[in-house]
Amino acid sequence: QVQLVESGGGLAQPGGSLKLSCTASGFPFSNYAMAWARRTPGKRLMWVAAIYHDSSDTFYPDSVKGRFAISRDNAKNSLYLQMNSLKPEDTGVYYCAKYHAEYVPEGRWNEFNGWGQGTQVTVSA
Repeated sequence: QVQLVESGGGLAQPGGSLKLSCTASGFPFSNYAMAWARRTPGKRLMWVAAIYHDSSDTFYPDSVKGRFAISRDNAKNSLYLQMNSLKPEDTGVYYCAKYHAEYVPEGRWNEFNGWGQGTQVTVSA
């Protein structure tokens, strides 16, 4: 059973930073690409960062490129998201999410097959 537990959310000022962490269990973490995603007002999960199973490549949508950095430690079954230069529009619930395989086919960034309970990030002065 896939279990993903996020932590590290909270309140940050615009221009500030936060680091999210996720601990995975119930599946061979090192075999799967992973992502961080945010719930939209329409309730969809939209990716904000993705990483291949072996950290060989990372991917970001234009909205966060250059500000967010995803990383993983397979020895610790852990996934991280460093969020810098935060903006009010980054506010939301962030989820650690699992993909179906080691890599992600081009364009299929929102096709997850498991996610955690989420952690709230609020960016406000």
